Amino acid sequence: MNTATVSEPRTAAALAARRHKTATALKQVHQAIARLRREKAQVSVAAVARRADVSRTFLYDNTEARAAIATAMTEAGERRTQVLADQDDEYEATWRERALNAEDGLKAAQAEILAQRTRMGELLGQIRDLQSEWSEEAIQRTTTENATLKQRVRQLTTDNRTLDERLKAARSNLRFQDRRAADLEARLTELGPST
Repeated sequence: MNTATVSEPRTAAALAARRHKTATALKQVHQAIARLRREKAQVSVAAVARRADVSRTFLYDNTEARAAIATAMTEAGERRTQVLADQDDEYEATWRERALNAEDGLKAAQAEILAQRTRMGELLGQIRDLQSEWSEEAIQRTTTENATLKQRVRQLTTDNRTLDERLKAARSNLRFQDRRAADLEARLTELGPST
């Protein structure tokens, strides 16, 4: 009888210690899952076991820990799926915007090409009109006039250069004469009062 009485408190104490250890381990598991979520790290049995400092066997054997990890993994998968869906939407929106911009650019380019082709057609028509209006005699007369005008420009350039040189020489002479006149005036003023 004495043995049964002694073993019951020991068993109860061992069970209480085991429950306390399990509760502490579960608390650590929940904290590890919360940290992984905050850090946006991947939730897995191995990651939780490392963070909570518990064995994988405990995580697989304890139904509450296994359910918490399964829930966290499911939520992480859903978040990842949502993030990927959001990224796909963003990419699709940018591609849609690029496609619209490309369509607008293509329309503008086509309009510009059409305008340029129209202008080229008009200019080609004017060239044809000019070619048909000019006779051989008119072309010869224009070429002769052009040569005469070029010769006249060369002659005027030569005359201009000659006149420019004469002007420089005249200015130089004028400066020399001014200096000479100033010297003579200075001599006269020196000689003037005494005579």
